[in-house]
Amino acid sequence: MNIRKATSLDIEGLHRLLDQVGEVHHVGRPDLFKSGAHKYNTDELNDLLNDPLCPIFCAVDEDNWMMGYCFCLTQQHLNNSVLTDIKTLYIDDLCVDETCRSQGIGKALYAHVLKYAKENGYYNVTLNVWGFNASAMKFYESLGMSVQKVGMEQIL
Repeated sequence: MNIRKATSLDIEGLHRLLDQVGEVHHVGRPDLFKSGAHKYNTDELNDLLNDPLCPIFCAVDEDNWMMGYCFCLTQQHLNNSVLTDIKTLYIDDLCVDETCRSQGIGKALYAHVLKYAKENGYYNVTLNVWGFNASAMKFYESLGMSVQKVGMEQIL
């Protein structure tokens, strides 16, 4: 397995895995997520791939087939009246292909993101987990993450 920054040559693999993530979200919260919807189109993916503040990492096998990815976003609130100026690397999306799970790919991607964040002066790494996704919560806790904040709702 090789973990590297994604390029435009990886768009097909990114779309394939984004579709898997989309379906997990649709099944978990069909009231919020549409079935078959696409989070990004090809042009949007190209824009993200060329944005230095939004690194996208992918795990590929020896044939360059994408086994997983991690979309990241840089967040910083400079000169905010309440928040400090720390630089955060936010994991917007981490996915391992459903045929490749439980092989350490997600753990390796996360370790790569931590290394990248440390080497590039980030203060912390954050992410959000949907309440229906208990297995993801357990996975991130096993990697050393802890709850920073909780989003709540009341459906009317």
